Amino acid sequence: MTIQLPGAGGEVRAYSPRTEPLAVTTGSPFTSRTVFSAAHVVADPYADVSPDSPAAVDWDATLAFRRHLWSHGLGVAEAMDTAQRGMGLDWAGAAELIRRSAAEAKAVGGLIACGVGTDQLSATEIGYPYSLDEIRAGYEEQLALVEEAGSQAILMASRALAAVAKGPEDYLEVYGHLLRQAAEPVILHWLGPMFDPALEGYWGSTDLDAATHTFLEVIAAHPDKVDGIKVSLLDAQREIDIRRRLPDGVRCYTGDDFNYPELIAGDEQGFSHALLGIFDPLGPLAAEAVRVLDTGNTEGFRELLDPTVELSRHLFQAPTRFYKTGVVFLAWLAGHQEHFTMVGGLQSARSLPHFARAYELADTLGLFPDPALAEARMKSLLNVYGVQQ
Repeated sequence: MTIQLPGAGGEVRAYSPRTEPLAVTTGSPFTSRTVFSAAHVVADPYADVSPDSPAAVDWDATLAFRRHLWSHGLGVAEAMDTAQRGMGLDWAGAAELIRRSAAEAKAVGGLIACGVGTDQLSATEIGYPYSLDEIRAGYEEQLALVEEAGSQAILMASRALAAVAKGPEDYLEVYGHLLRQAAEPVILHWLGPMFDPALEGYWGSTDLDAATHTFLEVIAAHPDKVDGIKVSLLDAQREIDIRRRLPDGVRCYTGDDFNYPELIAGDEQGFSHALLGIFDPLGPLAAEAVRVLDTGNTEGFRELLDPTVELSRHLFQAPTRFYKTGVVFLAWLAGHQEHFTMVGGLQSARSLPHFARAYELADTLGLFPDPALAEARMKSLLNVYGVQQ
């Protein structure tokens, strides 16, 4: 069977799907790297909601996907931007997600870390009318919930802090207070403006060298309270430079969805662990690659993971913040959910040519457990868009 896919210029391209999925194994936790997959949420497709309504989540399907990731040895980074945090999932929904996922992780022995932010502090017509004390209190509320749930905390970047902070000293004050208060070491997350334009100038400067200095100053002041950092700037060399300047014992978790194979593989001076949105659709394949790396076979690791970069760069192409749409699209094709509906209607954020190319790339990698199901679902989407097969 051949699928006729529309090209970007309107021409029709023929693509013949695979008939066999990639062979992967499950097993024990990894030994050479700590690896988290940021995980998406599954919307309830039957809820009578509008794009600006509170999120309606299918909890059974959402938790089932997390069990899928844990079954392959991956950790789950919960309530992050991959879960549409701040793009359809509000704090009330995120709080429920954290409680449910942390309880599920405990039940199955899965590794989990959950996002802590300030998204209960909403912007108004005049921006973010909050003081630093109110922003700090917002962080504290979320940190308390994550710790009570029994999860490690990921201190996420705050839109409110980015809007209100006058300079680096405000970041040093807020983060210093939070790190002193944290019960256990946390992961600090630097999310670049390509993922969220509201975070432009984070750490007090649009000059990345100056921002990096402040970021490292926060860590150096509290190294015992920082398990690691997640850098999501899509700049491999900057991540490497930061990684080499970290205090002993502080890990670097790559969040670079463009350059992750080389960063995880590392060099003679070190390597990055991983906390990646692309490992949501790549879960089993990524786990297989890390198990090869556990044996010391860096070349074999790269042979498995390097071919996935083209798909990742496609999903994360500008506007990068809409990568979640491709992630959920592939989860639907792979059979992890029964529909392609997203919180806030975000399934409309990418074009049909984008979906067609994502299908081709994912299928070529053998990501679909049931290629025939993926083919049928791709055809159904083409039919909705008026493309007859």
